Amino acid sequence: MVVSRGERVSGAAINLILGFVGIISLFPLLFVVSMSLTPYGEVIKNGGFLIIPKSITFEAYKYLFQTKELPQAMLVSIFTATVGTGINLLLTMLGAYPLSRKSLPGRSAILLLIVFTMLFGGGLVPTYLLVKSLGMLNTLWALIIPSAVATYNLLIMKTFFEGLPEELFESARIDGASDLTILFRIVVPLSVPSLLTIGLFYAVSNWNSFFSAVIYITDPNLNPLQIVVRKLLLLSNSVENTTDIVVPTPTLQMAAVIIASLPVLMVYPFIQKHFTKGVLIGAVKG
Repeated sequence: MVVSRGERVSGAAINLILGFVGIISLFPLLFVVSMSLTPYGEVIKNGGFLIIPKSITFEAYKYLFQTKELPQAMLVSIFTATVGTGINLLLTMLGAYPLSRKSLPGRSAILLLIVFTMLFGGGLVPTYLLVKSLGMLNTLWALIIPSAVATYNLLIMKTFFEGLPEELFESARIDGASDLTILFRIVVPLSVPSLLTIGLFYAVSNWNSFFSAVIYITDPNLNPLQIVVRKLLLLSNSVENTTDIVVPTPTLQMAAVIIASLPVLMVYPFIQKHFTKGVLIGAVKG
């Protein structure tokens, strides 16, 4: 395939622009990392803005992990992100598979009711009363069950299942396979890109769980990581920072932000190709 000079120039220009935008996007992250690793006295000498530190200290991270609150909050967030994501995917699959079958009785009415929930919600007070009546207040299940199935993710997975060849389902039924067998032995192995995409959506949502914890959790031992990070970010309003403090508040704040963001940054590169493929496949048919 012959590429013209104009196409090469336009391609180079696009790559240059995207590279420039990428560098700009990395600046906030570099600033936060530098602030968390740099002694606060050096930050003050540089006017409060530093990208490349001259000296590095891990005192902020040591201090945070020596406290009882942050490790406990990390365990809570890890639990909600792993167990919660597993429950999310299981319930979403069990809901999307029958909805993807055109032979399901009342399929159109059920889909209409599901889409209706994207436009109108029950409200915060009724939801709180329901969670309370179920005995889930001050439990980790209050962070998982109320948001167990996201309508948007359910529709994406349904669309993906609809795109699978119908011949696979027909041959499996001829061999005597039940619907659950078809789902877990045929549909799920073929749906890895879609599952990883939706799993990433759910995992990030569970890891960043904040509002649910504010509403349903009052026990400090059950606070997720984002609640603890928020407390650290609010410390600057009540604590006077001086260079004499071993671990100043701004350094603790930046270290807490890195700790809260690092798991997602570590996982995403490994499933990026599946994530892109899953989003595209889910958007082809509607």
